[in-house]
Amino acid sequence: MKVDIETFQGIACPMYVLEEVRLRRNLSLVAQVAREAGVEVILAFKAFALWKTFPIFKEYIRATTASSLNEARLAFEEFGSAAHTFSPAYTDDEIDAIARCSSHLQFNSLTQYARFHERAKQAHPAISFGLRINPEYSEVGTALYNPCAPGTRFGITADKLPQQLPNDIEGFHCHCHCESGADTFARTLQHIEAKFAKWFPQLKWINFGGGHLMTRADYDVMLLVDVLQRFRQRYPWLHVILEPGSAFAWQTGPLVSQVVDVVEDRGIKTAILNVSFTCHMPDCLEMPYFPTVRHAEHIDPAAEQPQHAYRLGGNSCLSGDFMGDWLFDHALHVGENIIFEDMLHYTTVKTNMFNGISHPAIALAKADGTLQMLREFGYEDYRSRMD
Repeated sequence: MKVDIETFQGIACPMYVLEEVRLRRNLSLVAQVAREAGVEVILAFKAFALWKTFPIFKEYIRATTASSLNEARLAFEEFGSAAHTFSPAYTDDEIDAIARCSSHLQFNSLTQYARFHERAKQAHPAISFGLRINPEYSEVGTALYNPCAPGTRFGITADKLPQQLPNDIEGFHCHCHCESGADTFARTLQHIEAKFAKWFPQLKWINFGGGHLMTRADYDVMLLVDVLQRFRQRYPWLHVILEPGSAFAWQTGPLVSQVVDVVEDRGIKTAILNVSFTCHMPDCLEMPYFPTVRHAEHIDPAAEQPQHAYRLGGNSCLSGDFMGDWLFDHALHVGENIIFEDMLHYTTVKTNMFNGISHPAIALAKADGTLQMLREFGYEDYRSRMD
């Protein structure tokens, strides 16, 4: 079927819609950064893992990053290349399989390295080992997403590294950002170099992690390219890797939902939808943040409510499964679409089936305007999780 990506008229059930034109625009920019800066940019599955779209991605990038056995298998079996893998802690029952699916294996601690590096090498002799480092600096404001906060479980600080790294350690990996700008990366890089540059001559590669939101409209792409080029001039032997997640799928499509009822209590009107913030937009409650709703304005719930102001309520039994308030230019009615912008990255990989709420379908709006269904969910998907 053809779809109008402005109104999504004709769609009568909840659906995540990935727009191919927007996705390719992001991929083109990512590929341009990699080419001009002379670095490798790979996709982080923790943000986006819709594997049926991998043929599109493979036109622009060559590799992906994983944080679990399932993600490593997805890279190896569906993307068709071994993963750059990091986990806070590998386990005895998974390390061999993870190593077989990985080109790079990054250890979170020296104890993890000591415990597993020989087994991993036996499973995959060509694998490249790295250590995750913690520069003890991050400008991420939300504590929940700050990987360098005091007491973090991530990475090794400079004072805990030996002067001579183990012979088979070939790289460093650090992650300090979350939807950050190039200026933030430039400042963070100063701290990374100040604390860890003395080990760089012992390395072959460095991975600067994710959070580089290079596809955001106000991102300074030229600054990012310049910072990376200058870094490579200082350390020309290092292969530089970035592994953004959100940047690939930023603003590539919405979650389309429908109004199923409108209720009112003490002057507060709530439009109940056939989706759930808890189940289908968990970051909205977790961070928290207010999503952008197409053709609506978010307003202060404490202020006097205009005529067409509504809370938006999820269709679960949790009392807190709502957000508000939004102002519309008309009275909402049952059956009309409520469109939540930018709901592909992270959202699609973090959904759940709590309460048995029907899970939105996932579709691709192709460049020619046709809608290709990627996945529909039903009772068996819910039931099978309880086996």
